[in-house]
Amino acid sequence: MHTLLSHPLYHEMAAQSASSTTLSHVSTRVEVQGIAAAIMAEATSTVAAGLTRTGWVTSWGIVLCLSGWWGWVGANPSSLGAGSSPSCPSINDSFSAETVPEFRTDIVHNEFIVKFSGFYEETARKNYINAALAAFDGHGYEIIERTNPMARYPSDFDVLSVADNIISQAIESLQSHPLIKSITPQRRVTRTLKEIPVAPESSESSHPCDNPPDPLCTQQTPWTKGRRSLNFGSSFWNSVGRHSSRRLLRAVPRQITAVLQADMMWEMGITGAGVKVAIFDTGLSKTHAHFRKIRERTNWTNEKTLDDGLGHGTFVAGVIASSSECLGFAPDAEIHVFRVFTNNQVSYTSWFLDAFNYAIMKKIHVLNLSIGGPDFNDLPFVDKVWELTANRVIMVSAIGNDGPLYGTLNNPADQMDVIGVGGINFDDQIARFSSRGMTTWELPTGYGRVKPDVVTYGSAVRGSNKDGGCRSLSGTSVASPVVAGAVSLLYSGVLHRGSVINPASMKQCLMSTARRLPGVGIFEQGAGKLDLIKAYQCLNSYTPQASLSPNYIDMTECQYFWPYCTQPLYYGAMPVIVNTTIFNGMSVSGKIVEQPVWHPYQPQNGELLEVAFTYSDVIWPWSGYLAVHITVKKDGANFDGLAQGHVSLTIESPMEEGDLIPRVSNIRLPIRAKVIPTPPRAKRVLWDQYHNLRYPSGYFPRDNLRMKNDPLDWNADHIHTNFKDMYMQLRASGFFVEVLGVPFTCFDASKYGTLMIVDAEEEYFPEEISKLKRDVDNGLSVIVFADWYNVSVMKKVKFYDENTRQWWIPETGGANVPALNELLSTWGIAFGDTVLEGDFTIGDHDMFYASGTGLVRFPMDGVVITPTTLKDQGHEVLGTPTSVEENPKMPILGLYQSQGTENGGRIAVYGDSNCIDNAHLSKDCWWLLDAILEYTSAAHMPSVFLDNAGVPVKPADALPQRMDGNLLHRYSKVLQSNIGDNQHSAKILPTCPHLKWVAAHPLNRTAPSNLYKAQRLLSLNIEAPLPPYHRQELLKKSDGIGFEVDDWIGAQDSRVFGIEDHLSWTMFWIFCLLCGVCYVSYKYCRTRFRLRRRKPRLPKLMPAFPGPRNI
Repeated sequence: MHTLLSHPLYHEMAAQSASSTTLSHVSTRVEVQGIAAAIMAEATSTVAAGLTRTGWVTSWGIVLCLSGWWGWVGANPSSLGAGSSPSCPSINDSFSAETVPEFRTDIVHNEFIVKFSGFYEETARKNYINAALAAFDGHGYEIIERTNPMARYPSDFDVLSVADNIISQAIESLQSHPLIKSITPQRRVTRTLKEIPVAPESSESSHPCDNPPDPLCTQQTPWTKGRRSLNFGSSFWNSVGRHSSRRLLRAVPRQITAVLQADMMWEMGITGAGVKVAIFDTGLSKTHAHFRKIRERTNWTNEKTLDDGLGHGTFVAGVIASSSECLGFAPDAEIHVFRVFTNNQVSYTSWFLDAFNYAIMKKIHVLNLSIGGPDFNDLPFVDKVWELTANRVIMVSAIGNDGPLYGTLNNPADQMDVIGVGGINFDDQIARFSSRGMTTWELPTGYGRVKPDVVTYGSAVRGSNKDGGCRSLSGTSVASPVVAGAVSLLYSGVLHRGSVINPASMKQCLMSTARRLPGVGIFEQGAGKLDLIKAYQCLNSYTPQASLSPNYIDMTECQYFWPYCTQPLYYGAMPVIVNTTIFNGMSVSGKIVEQPVWHPYQPQNGELLEVAFTYSDVIWPWSGYLAVHITVKKDGANFDGLAQGHVSLTIESPMEEGDLIPRVSNIRLPIRAKVIPTPPRAKRVLWDQYHNLRYPSGYFPRDNLRMKNDPLDWNADHIHTNFKDMYMQLRASGFFVEVLGVPFTCFDASKYGTLMIVDAEEEYFPEEISKLKRDVDNGLSVIVFADWYNVSVMKKVKFYDENTRQWWIPETGGANVPALNELLSTWGIAFGDTVLEGDFTIGDHDMFYASGTGLVRFPMDGVVITPTTLKDQGHEVLGTPTSVEENPKMPILGLYQSQGTENGGRIAVYGDSNCIDNAHLSKDCWWLLDAILEYTSAAHMPSVFLDNAGVPVKPADALPQRMDGNLLHRYSKVLQSNIGDNQHSAKILPTCPHLKWVAAHPLNRTAPSNLYKAQRLLSLNIEAPLPPYHRQELLKKSDGIGFEVDDWIGAQDSRVFGIEDHLSWTMFWIFCLLCGVCYVSYKYCRTRFRLRRRKPRLPKLMPAFPGPRNI
């Protein structure tokens, strides 16, 4: 089983990128190869048809401290004009308010981003486009002029407007040009805030989310048994439990810098001087009293202002570099303000791409990006982030405010080369709003990486207010500038170390010195809480090297190594995958030499483990991955105990300046695992991950139609993400759960008692259907949790795509019911297309059905449960009235003993997965899951089902059909193409992957009892005392007198551009004065030293020569 990042195109393009990453300012062409373009092309090659379906390409909104859900609501795109969004309340409003955030994203009418393979001058880019579109003779398209600071420099993209009637042909022609890499639609994201005025705060020191919350504060949201508020979404204040028990409460500090001991570094003279920090946000006023080194402000929006109309950009800048009142970490750092969001909170893909290019050109050191979204397949954005870090820009980004749900990481914080930051409160607890790992890029065949990287304070942090004074805000977009400010401060203290400090070495020191929070999992805290002073000590003594995260694997260490520590290894199980991240502090590129080696420890039974590896062929930029696959040998089938060893690998990087040989770093990865005898078949459950699809890239809707503010299914449907609580329930009940990331044809059904198919959107190979029939006949039981499906409802919850004047309709419903019906047809079982919702009871158990489906075919000798209180939600969605008498009476739960053989398995089907899904969970049904498993694993029918059994189902004549013209084949691993009339052609069944288990190199040694304390970066002395203090009056310094601010508002700006810096007005007048002095001097010299003109001497000499004379 290979991870997504082992895609061959990744390695091919990474190798090219690693060897050709250069950047010039004006005249030199930039040759940074884009890896993302080629990797994503297979899944997103839909532009030729005129409809790019890569998901919301610019689903990037500011992850403001109050950012609740990240939702998209289909609406009339024309309503999103430049001034159509309600204005966001200013942070400094005189009253407080509860704030409800709303996001909307749409496609800009007929605009496309044309990405080139390199950086070219404007004229060259124009010529390339014109050459590609020569057939149109210059008609029907227009290159949109960009009036931002990058307009005069080489660029790697253009924005093109194309007429409706030539879109498909134009895109096809552009794709055929050898220097054009990709064409993606220009997208716009809009964020609005709605106010509900409430009474003012009682005091400044009161909790910012208490009586009442700040307009930009995380909301205190009602949760009832895990249900998210429909109004406020998924951003919440983390309660410290003061109403449930008596405890000592920590006071909220006035200065975040004091908590992290930044003042100790100030006293050493380290204040951020010499560091350029970029703030991508809503702008900043250059006259704000808190800042003394605003070096440059640039506007990338279509508004002619540089000031912050919202207050978020001011707050973020204050946390990083404020010099008075609410202090920032690096008050002497050069602030480069990038205004990328309008006052209506609108932004475009092209704005970010241009701004990123400008940041590279200005040689920015640290970049804070308090934005994010779930679309890790956003090709232009991901590619440009890689390019930024390859050019030594240290990017810090918020992981998102979608917690406490797992699998909710935002991009770009989930990228390996970016420092992803989570939030905690001042009681050192993970904030409820903070998103959790794992990453989901690698699913279904692999396993996610660890994120966040570090956590820090993000709740009730004080920062600069827009019009002066301070405010307290919360969210991961607050935690992100805390880390960005700390990184800027650290960077300024080690500038003398030169190229040793880079995105990888900075990240290594932040993570290796972080303080681990007790009782918190790795996917919640990453390496732990930021420790500023130890990070500084680490950077001072850092030796370039490679390292791993996590740097050891201990499957017995709970809670930190959840979920690995929750289930032991045993013979015959699917291999456990631990996906570690490689950080290469030696160079931007590198590689693993030969192959990692497994060293089992003989005294500690390490030889019972089998190990295989998949890993990055090229480590670029600054990072790669090592996936460790672990299982138990047959010799350990009856073993009960610990098995230990370590993996060794060598990273090699090219020579840097002054090196005589390539740089090499040797890494050791200790492994400890608990091994038990193989459990009985009845206790082994197999989770089908292969047939789950989600956003990105296709439009796969939420399973609960009530979730209008969060309609996309993007949490991966994994047992360790949104089905986390279900997994823990199964483990508590004594079941062992394994994950199937390959087709049904690739697992041995004789090992498992139950196969779980939950919320499946994928189709099935014919071979899978026939194999499952044989497996059930041989004793395998199957549990199916379906979801709603109705073609009319799918068409109702559509989005309008202005590129092709077509509606973007879901690829399936909540589940792919037609595919499930084909899978279950052997047993005469089928779901219908009635969308059901409502409360009901089964025995003494109260239940809630949230947008589910019912059974329309079921064997007569089976047991069905038929509630009488459910309503047809489809009528409500479609707007057709119904009466209580018309409410459907149809079964929702069916249990059947297969009759194919004497030892046949059992089948249980239920029409709604909401009650076991943490995403928008309404009311859990763990009792129902336990009862169903009692039936499938032990062949015992619980009495609650027999006592409440309904009448048999009258088979329906017609079954739900696939929607005509659906585009599921573009995202399917099974379908090849849509051939029309509800028919698809299937791909060839892939061969089953077989891991190559490495040969063991045993060692006669033992591992220390505590692997965590034994792991450290090489050659570091983080316990050394700090240098002597040189106390200065930091806060009494001048407010930047004589420090000129470069402002760029737009095309009407009359400033003159230079190669590096722009001429200031002072220089302009000096130049004029010098010109005047030169002119006056010239006139004076011409008048004072003018000589009389002499007569020519030739006529006087003529008489001396004989000859005729003319008289």
